[in-house]
Amino acid sequence: MDVTVRPALASDIPGLARVLGRAFADDPIMAWSIPDDAVRAQRAGILFGALIRHHFFESGGVEVAQDDRGAIVGGAVWAPPGEWHTSNSQTIRMLPAMARALRGRVVTVGRMADRMELHHPSEPHWYLAIIGTDPSTRGLGHGRALLDSRLNRCDAEGIPAYLESSKPENVPYYERFGFEVTGELDATDGGPLLWPMWRAPR
Repeated sequence: MDVTVRPALASDIPGLARVLGRAFADDPIMAWSIPDDAVRAQRAGILFGALIRHHFFESGGVEVAQDDRGAIVGGAVWAPPGEWHTSNSQTIRMLPAMARALRGRVVTVGRMADRMELHHPSEPHWYLAIIGTDPSTRGLGHGRALLDSRLNRCDAEGIPAYLESSKPENVPYYERFGFEVTGELDATDGGPLLWPMWRAPR
């Protein structure tokens, strides 16, 4: 199966958000953020759509993976060096969608985001905020293609990359791409953990 990775267009955002919502339906941090199994994928899609539209899209770090029929089957959401932090104006624009997605847990999830920011590296880097593929297409190489696309650029420019893995079973996968665990992060105050991972350029 051919995999095409390309920069996202504004018209891709709704479809990409739905794919990412499905991809994160079984994610521990997303389950903690949106406890209702029945609506998690849909509400996660709302959340991802807001994050992409109001923060990540304009900086050019969003890429989609397409299958050989042209359907979006995955995406990677990166922030360029120095642009990972969400501004106050971006947060205000995202709030209506965040309220729809998170309901009564907006403040709790906001505290988690604050804890993540406190532990975020200060050295310039590309930040992989979100990566996911449609559950129906896992194992077909879309995730690898998405990672290779941006990491090849990191290597060409000599810039590190950073992510937080929300699943322990994904840590060995990222290690195959050169990421190394730098510790454990309890951003949820007793809930599921995150594993910060750093990758030096090759």
